Amino acid sequence: MNEALVRALRAGVDRGLLPREAAVAPIESRPWPVVLLTALGAWLAAIPLLGFFAALLGSLMTKGPGAYVVGIGSLAAAVAMLRSERLPIFIEQLAFPVLLVGGGSLAMGLYRDLPDTAASLVLMGVCLALARGLPKAWLRLLLGALAAGLFVALLQDKQLWRAGPPMLPIGLGLMAALLAWAAALMWQRSGRADADVAALVETTGAGWLLAVLAGLAAWSGMTFLVGGSLGFWGELASEVAPGRRGGAGWPVLRAASVVLAAAGALWAARRWPELRTVRLAGVALVLVALSAFLPALGGVLLALSLTATTGRLRLAAAAGLAAAWIVGSFYYQLQWPLAHKAVVLAAAGALLAALGWRASSPRTKTSGAAGAPSRTSAVLAITAAAATLALANFSIWQKEDLIAHGRKVYVQLAPVDPRSLMQGDFMRLNWALPGAGREQESPVTLQRPHVIAKLDARGVAQLLRVVTDDAPLAPGEFRIELTPKGGRWMIVTDAWFFREGDAQRWQSARFGEFRVMPDGRALLVGLADERLQAISDR
Repeated sequence: MNEALVRALRAGVDRGLLPREAAVAPIESRPWPVVLLTALGAWLAAIPLLGFFAALLGSLMTKGPGAYVVGIGSLAAAVAMLRSERLPIFIEQLAFPVLLVGGGSLAMGLYRDLPDTAASLVLMGVCLALARGLPKAWLRLLLGALAAGLFVALLQDKQLWRAGPPMLPIGLGLMAALLAWAAALMWQRSGRADADVAALVETTGAGWLLAVLAGLAAWSGMTFLVGGSLGFWGELASEVAPGRRGGAGWPVLRAASVVLAAAGALWAARRWPELRTVRLAGVALVLVALSAFLPALGGVLLALSLTATTGRLRLAAAAGLAAAWIVGSFYYQLQWPLAHKAVVLAAAGALLAALGWRASSPRTKTSGAAGAPSRTSAVLAITAAAATLALANFSIWQKEDLIAHGRKVYVQLAPVDPRSLMQGDFMRLNWALPGAGREQESPVTLQRPHVIAKLDARGVAQLLRVVTDDAPLAPGEFRIELTPKGGRWMIVTDAWFFREGDAQRWQSARFGEFRVMPDGRALLVGLADERLQAISDR
C-alpha cells in the first residue's frame, strides 16, 4: 500500500475533510491477461443473450415501451452488479455490455418520443446519476465525457439557429460546457461539497473536460501537417472547420475566445504571483491576440490555466496538447490569406522569442558555477540551430541535384471532380496509375513500389505497370517511385500550390512536369498545358 497515500488520507481525516471511516481500498491483484480473457468471454456471452431479447420483443422495442423496459431494467441490473462487494470478475465484466445496452435502449426510446433537446437533458441526468451510483473512477470518467456531449447537444436546436452557420451552435455549446466545468470546479474548491460529492465532481469533471477539449480541437479543424496523412478523415475535418465559414456569429465567438483567454491569464496571475511581471503579461497578450483569430483557443487556454494552477497536471497536459492542435489549425483557415496568416504567426513568434530572450538574459555578470548553465544552454541552442540548418540545406541540395540531373518527364493528369479541382490556394492533382496501383490496402511500408513507364515521342510517360520488386526493365523503360497519400499511392504529390488569385491560370493544366533520377526518385517541378507548354507562375 502506498505510504504517501495513507499519510494524505490521515491528514484529510484530521482536518475534517474526510469522514473518520475513510480508508484506502485494497488494490486488486488481478493479472491483466486474466481480466482481458474474462472480459472477452463476458462480452461474447452477452451478445447472443441481448440478440435474443431484441428478437423476442420485436416491435415493442421500436414502437412500444420495450425500449424503456429494457433500458431501465438493464441499467438497474448493471448498477446492482457493479456495486456489489467481492464481485466475481466474470459478472463484473458482464455488467459493462449490459450497461451499454441499457443506455442505448433508453436513448432510442427517448429520442423517439421526445424532442431532441429534452431527450439529451434526460440522458445527461441519467449519466450523472449513474456516475453518482457507480464507485469505479474510470466509469465515472467515461460517463462524464458522455454527459458533456449531451450537454453540447442541448444547444443544437434547429429552430434557434435557423439563420446561423451550421457550426456556430457547436462552438457555443462547447464553450458553455467548458464554463459549466469551471463553475463545478470553483464550487468544489469552495469546500461546500462533502467528500463523496467532491470526489464525484473530480472524476466526472475530468471526463467532462477531456471531452470538451477533444471537441474544441476537432471543431477547430485539422492541424498543420496532419490533415494530409489522415487522407479522407483529414479532408472531412477540414471541411467542417469553423475557419471555412463566416457569418455574423463568428465575431461573437472570437470575442468570447478573447474573454476566456484573458480570464485564464488573470486567474493564473492571481494564483501564481510570480507571473505578475511585464514580460509574462506580454506573453499573455500574445496568446489573447491569437485567441481573436482562433475561436477555440480561448476556452482551451482557460482550461489550461485552471488545471495547471490547481495541480491537475494530466488535464493540463491534455489542454496544452489541444492548444497546440488549435494553433496548428490556423494553417487550414482559408478565409485568411496565407500572407496574413504568416504575418500573424511570425509576429507572435517574434514577440514570444523577444520576451523569452529578455527573461533569460542576466541582469548582472555571473561567474563560476552560476555561469555554467547559461553557457550550456547557449551551446545546446547553437548546436540545435546548426543541425536544423544542416538538415534543411541537405534537403535543398538533394532537390537541386534532382532538378539539375534528373530526366525531364511529363505525366498526364487524370480527370478529377471539377468541384474539387480548385480549393483555395492549391490545385488537386491525380495520376492515372495502371491496374491496382492506385489503391493499396496498406500504403505504409518500408519499401515503396514503383510505376514502370516508357516515354513516347513527345516525352510523355506511358505508365505501364506497378511493381514492388527490382525486376529487370525492358529497353526504354524506367522507374518512378510512388508516395503514400490519403490511403493510396501517388506520384510524388496530389496537390500543386500557387499564389492566391491565380486559379484561372492553372486551370489549363493537363500534364505534370517531373524530374526523375535513374533510381526512381522524382520531383514535380511544374505543370504544362495540353501542348506541353509550361504554365508560368508569374
